Amino acid sequence: MFDYGYELKDAGLVAASAAGQVSSVDRIIDVGAGLVEGKLILDITALEIASNNEEYEIYLQGSSSASFAGTITALASMKLGANEVLDGDVDSLIGRYQVPFRTEKNGTNYRYLREYCACAGTISS
Repeated sequence: MFDYGYELKDAGLVAASAAGQVSSVDRIIDVGAGLVEGKLILDITALEIASNNEEYEIYLQGSSSASFAGTITALASMKLGANEVLDGDVDSLIGRYQVPFRTEKNGTNYRYLREYCACAGTISS
């Protein structure tokens, strides 16, 4: 089951490192002050890896600031891309990935969440 109220990025090309947007607006959600455990669902519908040097690291970031002005930490992440940069022997594939997370890290709860994708390599736009 998926709750669209918690959608962190809508469909669209990712060709540069940036925070996730929904309807062209940076998307930050408040999950409340208590501990939340869940899964970040990544529906990957395309993956540009033609140059064999592309890498995408998708983070679920947490912050104690509603505007992400400071205190930003990675709560979960997943790397996708060409096998040459992933130290493997298989390119990442399109499909659905589930990444477990919890909003607490080292005794601090981060109630504000956003998606952030860091891109590297020769990515076509």
